[in-house]
Amino acid sequence: MTYVKKFADNAARVDWLIARTRANNGLAPLEVERFWAEQEVARADPFGERIPQVPLGIMMSGECVFDELGVAEDAWRYEHDDAWRGELNKAYNDRAERIVGRRLLEERPREPSRQYHGVGGLHDLFEGRNEWHAGSWWLMGSAGNADELEALLDRLERRDVRKTILPEDWEQQKARLLPMGIRPPLYRSQRGPVTFAMSIYGVENLIYLILDKPDLAGRFRDAILKAMLAIGRVLDEEAGYTGETAPRGFGFADDNCALLSPEMYEFFGYPVLAGMFARYSPAPADRRGQHSDSAMEHIVPILGRLDLTDTNFGPTVTVEHIRRHCPRAVIMGQLAPFTFSRNDEEKIVGEFLRDHDMAREARGLLFHTAGSINNGSRLTGMRLIMSAIQHFGRYDQ
Repeated sequence: MTYVKKFADNAARVDWLIARTRANNGLAPLEVERFWAEQEVARADPFGERIPQVPLGIMMSGECVFDELGVAEDAWRYEHDDAWRGELNKAYNDRAERIVGRRLLEERPREPSRQYHGVGGLHDLFEGRNEWHAGSWWLMGSAGNADELEALLDRLERRDVRKTILPEDWEQQKARLLPMGIRPPLYRSQRGPVTFAMSIYGVENLIYLILDKPDLAGRFRDAILKAMLAIGRVLDEEAGYTGETAPRGFGFADDNCALLSPEMYEFFGYPVLAGMFARYSPAPADRRGQHSDSAMEHIVPILGRLDLTDTNFGPTVTVEHIRRHCPRAVIMGQLAPFTFSRNDEEKIVGEFLRDHDMAREARGLLFHTAGSINNGSRLTGMRLIMSAIQHFGRYDQ
């Protein structure tokens, strides 16, 4: 490709790319196959000294099919109707292939006969229940005051973890699936301790608990960590692993960590992450991930002490701030999800240029939304980002 001339500033780059895009019927200028060839090299090591360009993390999501195809949004049906989901995904992929050069979503139906089912999680130990509301699952609480929380923790201490999280037909499932080479699922990710605790006990309740009853809050925190370690151990054993042979790495999704002060987070959230990482991510190369789709920049210095390997933080948290405290982390961000879902072309390009400028020297940026990829996010927007990367996000110039 012929690279564009030098520009005075990022505003001029934005104007040039948007003008070229609009002159081409909304398709950003792009050498598609060259992009994907260089993406493969860049994605393999976002910190690599010889990578040609910023790697792209945005590969869209099933949430995007509705607006893209002009179909009324029905998240429940999309999740539960395999045939309908496959039909939509195929139509979406046909469009994606024309616009970005790749088929992005899974078209094959799920195979329940080749999957384990009914395995419980941390919320089952804490008597929480998942309910479907407004297009997604929500974890409902199980204690509303200090007395109820103490009683819940008492019951938890007597609970048999293995019996609670494994379904009654577990041995039959293993007998059928293990000969096929299908191991039981492992436990390597979890709703973060603050979000989980606020779901079980309430947002304000947890904040006041930490302030007014730190001993009970500490007991709650320690119970979460102990239960997580127990779940991990049970599922490792069921999959045939020992403590030494179990696969490494762990990741958390903790949006609500933003609601605690640094001191409160250090008291309640940090010890849970530190405990799980000590067990599952003790080596420098082991994954230690944190997603927090919120304005949690005040928590980043504390998270930095955990030597995170990947981050996906809220759109108000800057690449510069993350890199200062998490020098080895691959930064998955920091495009605002609403910038992408509203198809705000100028801001899409501008936010990429901003983040690339902050990451250029140290590298390690995997350009992604700072949070989820929502309905309204368009394939033409993905192509626009690919074009911005190809023209302005190169490391070999």
